[in-house]
Amino acid sequence: MRKYLVSINDLPPGGKEFTLDDQDIWLAPLREFHMECRIQRQLAAHISVVPAEDGCLVRGRLTGGVIVPCNRCAEDAAVEIDTGFEEFEEIPPEESAALADADPDGAGHVVYDRHAPMLDLAAVCWEEFMLALPVAPLCREDCKGLCPICGTNLNEGCCACAPEEEDPRMAPLRELTVRRQ
Repeated sequence: MRKYLVSINDLPPGGKEFTLDDQDIWLAPLREFHMECRIQRQLAAHISVVPAEDGCLVRGRLTGGVIVPCNRCAEDAAVEIDTGFEEFEEIPPEESAALADADPDGAGHVVYDRHAPMLDLAAVCWEEFMLALPVAPLCREDCKGLCPICGTNLNEGCCACAPEEEDPRMAPLRELTVRRQ
């Protein structure tokens, strides 16, 4: 993923606005992580970065549209993304920057380049994109999913499978009755 580094030390006191609409910010990680996600409507992030004493305040909005597999039937599900975000990126001590390079999962979005703290806007965009995706996307609200036996898409019609028989291991429990006292 291409980095969009912004020097925190060079930001004006009132902050600076950025618009990131390079689709490679999202396409490269989608390919890298083998995610089944296609961009339907161009993704764009509008970001404001305001310097602070120990870091910077990052505010923005991510918009666009993607196609992901439905959680029930695996058909295309359109997801509209329009989310705002606000986070504070703390500048880590320069000594801990070497440790962050060794463990990138533990690092924030601030990295050091020639001993100057830099904010990686592409990493911020990718994180906000991942947070904006639904956990269980649906192609439609009343999606019936797939038949667990034959795999037929039940949205397109019924299948010829017999209804599931009850688990024979549960038969002894069906004989139990509950006595009220």
